[in-house]
Amino acid sequence: MSTYGMALVGSGSAVPAARVSNTRLSERVDTNDDWIRSRTGIAERRICSPDEPLTPLATRAAEAALAHAGWAAEDLDLILMATSSPDDLFGTAPRVQGALGAKNAVAFDLTAACSGFLFALITAGQYLRSGAMRRALVIGADQLSRWVDWDDRTTCVLFGDGAAAVAVEACPADADGLLGFRMRSDGSRNGCLTLAQTETHHSVLSGVDAQIGGFAPLRMNGQEVYKFAVREVPAVLKELLESTGTEASALNWLLLHQANQRILDAVADRFAIPHERVLSNLASYGNTSAATIPLMLDEAVKDGRIQPGDLIASSGFGAGLSWGGALLRWSGPQGAAT
Repeated sequence: MSTYGMALVGSGSAVPAARVSNTRLSERVDTNDDWIRSRTGIAERRICSPDEPLTPLATRAAEAALAHAGWAAEDLDLILMATSSPDDLFGTAPRVQGALGAKNAVAFDLTAACSGFLFALITAGQYLRSGAMRRALVIGADQLSRWVDWDDRTTCVLFGDGAAAVAVEACPADADGLLGFRMRSDGSRNGCLTLAQTETHHSVLSGVDAQIGGFAPLRMNGQEVYKFAVREVPAVLKELLESTGTEASALNWLLLHQANQRILDAVADRFAIPHERVLSNLASYGNTSAATIPLMLDEAVKDGRIQPGDLIASSGFGAGLSWGGALLRWSGPQGAAT
């Protein structure tokens, strides 16, 4: 039994200014708005400009979450950043920590692609529940536009850039906002969705070759990923609900990784959850990988749909292959115990 719980007390987000509509994409690849919308639910996506990389975007989201929670940056003990497209392979979270002036926080990256934010939130919860830390910022941020093949219509229509963050803090165990979770990985299916290293080498010395660093464009078997999601996400959520004694009818919201509207609808139908209780902003942003869940959460909190005390079933799924679920209760900045 944990001594403490984890309260979700603030959120924030930031997206690039540049919008790319489906119609604009049709200027480059053989596609059209109806084809993309009918298969994915996406209408447009945001793309980072060359002078707007991931670090400042993530920093803006972090600042918004801190402001919403009413915290100073010095209050933070931990900054955990979920990303698969860092500005620096040695870590982007420390850059955000420096930009925030969060001098008391340890900061590191967690890489789990589209499952990243959920995995990071669960990880942060363990530090808070153990009493080792009191306040943490969990960021989901990705800039996959730099790794997409813009001549491959099967992938370039799907992805966009964005960042969002959630402020979490330790609270009494009976006020825990992380009511249950499940995490899964299946590396045998890794080839379904990859952003792999390039196979380029050069001679360093006579008889000594070394690999040249670099990555190939993102590649995905869309049909296999779709089948994986509609099979595994309902299964892990069913297990989660049963283990916590929660009926699907008790949920206020279903908050899934924003990958494809058909996946969101299929999971909702599996649990007889009305579609109006399924949170979706896929049409406006596309798949922002680790940012999708916190971006949607922040939007729904700020427009008043999510209220303190609301019960949320969330699931992340994607490359790895990885997936998981969490049963969350939103507290809000006034609802957290100290």
